[in-house]
Amino acid sequence: MMTESKLGKIFQFMDTLGLGERDPFGNPILFKRIVMMVLGFISYNRLTVYNKTKITGTEHLENLPEQGVLFLPNHQTYFMDVVTLYHIFFSVKWGFRNTINYPIYLMAPRSNLFYVAASETMKNDGFLPRVMAQAGAILVNRSWRAEGVDVKREVDLAAVEKIGKGLKFGWVISFPQGTTRAFAPLRKGTAHLIKGENPIVVPVRINGFRRAFDKKGLLIKKRNTTLTVEFREPIRFDSEATTEEILERLRQEIGLEHAE
Repeated sequence: MMTESKLGKIFQFMDTLGLGERDPFGNPILFKRIVMMVLGFISYNRLTVYNKTKITGTEHLENLPEQGVLFLPNHQTYFMDVVTLYHIFFSVKWGFRNTINYPIYLMAPRSNLFYVAASETMKNDGFLPRVMAQAGAILVNRSWRAEGVDVKREVDLAAVEKIGKGLKFGWVISFPQGTTRAFAPLRKGTAHLIKGENPIVVPVRINGFRRAFDKKGLLIKKRNTTLTVEFREPIRFDSEATTEEILERLRQEIGLEHAE
């Protein structure tokens, strides 16, 4: 007869794997971990062999809470920006600082991660984006752009609610520019999100991805490129801060004028 202690160990192991668990959007945690692991191994050489990834500032991540953290990077490719941040988050979880040179971290990836992505990008760009959507995509309908052209349509009111749900469960990556166009301005929706959800905000500066990869971030365009990722100090904005004050602080921290 199985003892209570043995049962406890089994349940603990199942909890580690995420067996039977689902994220707040109904996706199985175990499948999400498998997708993250596979995508991690597929992309690893692109970041460490064909190119070099220089990371700074992960010491700012080590004591962050497990929920309620919003990462705001500039945006250079559809997918590789997110994939690289996932690699770094996995590595930090294993206790490594400012490096992704030890891929053992892919054996137990952090599962409470989400990223905001345009619905059309994830649903209309082929098989791989659909798979990547299973790794934590929060799908939103952009009100200003569709199928590569500028549009004007109603704001996706459900978007903030979905992002808020992700923040209550873990860490969320959102791209405040809303596009991969160089030097695009930050959109006001980001400031409204911060005022409404009051997350810990971590600005992120990334560079080199546009030079190294194609627009989607799936194909290598130039090898031996130095990819840089800099995590800035976490910010907790004052509840009285105006939308413009929040955007101005983010512009300074993300350093859009310096990104290629």
